Amino acid sequence: LEPYKGVSTRHTCPNCHRQKCFSKYIDTEKQIQFPEYVGRCDHEQKCGYHFTPRDYFEQNPAEKEKFSETTFRSYTPIKEVQPVATSYIDLDIVNQSLRGYPANNLFQFLSSQFGEVETLKLMKRYKVGTSKHWDGATVFWQTDHQNRVRTGKIMLYNPETGKRVKEPYNHVSWVHSVLHKSDYNLRQCFFGEHLLSENKNQPVALVESEKTALIASYYLPQFLWIASGGKNGCFNANSLSVLAGRSVVLFPDLGATDYWQSKIGLMKSYGIDVQIFDYLEANASETERKEGYDIADYLLKVKPDEAILQQMIKKNPALKTLIEALDLKLVSVQRGIPQLKVSPSKKRGLRL
Repeated sequence: LEPYKGVSTRHTCPNCHRQKCFSKYIDTEKQIQFPEYVGRCDHEQKCGYHFTPRDYFEQNPAEKEKFSETTFRSYTPIKEVQPVATSYIDLDIVNQSLRGYPANNLFQFLSSQFGEVETLKLMKRYKVGTSKHWDGATVFWQTDHQNRVRTGKIMLYNPETGKRVKEPYNHVSWVHSVLHKSDYNLRQCFFGEHLLSENKNQPVALVESEKTALIASYYLPQFLWIASGGKNGCFNANSLSVLAGRSVVLFPDLGATDYWQSKIGLMKSYGIDVQIFDYLEANASETERKEGYDIADYLLKVKPDEAILQQMIKKNPALKTLIEALDLKLVSVQRGIPQLKVSPSKKRGLRL
């Protein structure tokens, strides 16, 4: 696929006709020029268009023969290459990112839902950092079961909606690419994989999005939530081996259920006790399907008590000062009104 070098390298999708979201396939040896329709749309769930060079050659066998003649005429056998060691990111770089959360757009959004204290716990537990690549960007570190960092995915979110920023282009990048690390041998792992050793009997929940893993772990802590990083991510022997002997529930995004269902046999062959949660696929509305909902979108409709208080503070910042001064604690929310309690130490010092 053509590397991203500005909006001029992203084109109009021939299927959904959205602009600046289509990546073309190119021949790096410049021996063949593929037609305009050979490429992939960035909107995997909403569009899903992906026309590969293999598809092109299957439909145009004459082109395949012509290409093969010129390419392989002077072919000579290549010596067997030894496997290249997996590359890792220096932990100093990772640790430097685990701060600056007030400027992190995703932290701001999650704080409006769960409160700053709980959001900070989530960020620290999953080793989610802040990136300077874009103002307000988040970096999701892929930390494996041996606490080695394979890479970091950099993404930009809207602090108000929590949605990814996709205009004027899709704001996604990789730490090893941003650092211009040459000959970097990336072998991805599950996001949150480093948490698997905490409780080997705890059932695992697998989702696509890193953000979804964070949100779902807040609402449903009875599962250990990890993310594949995408519809096709981590369904291979190297990645799945860490789940051997575990009980795993798959929570695919809407539109990806059939594909994930097709991977159950593969997962079971690696000794994984796996089942799929397909309730959303069976009961989703057309609007929800069009938007590519996942379980996090449904969970966020259930507002935690802390979120109601945070929204009130956002409307009236003076409320935060009062809460801190009196050391007030949230007890419950009744009819949409937070019930706060003064700590005993502060109560003794008050003059009423």
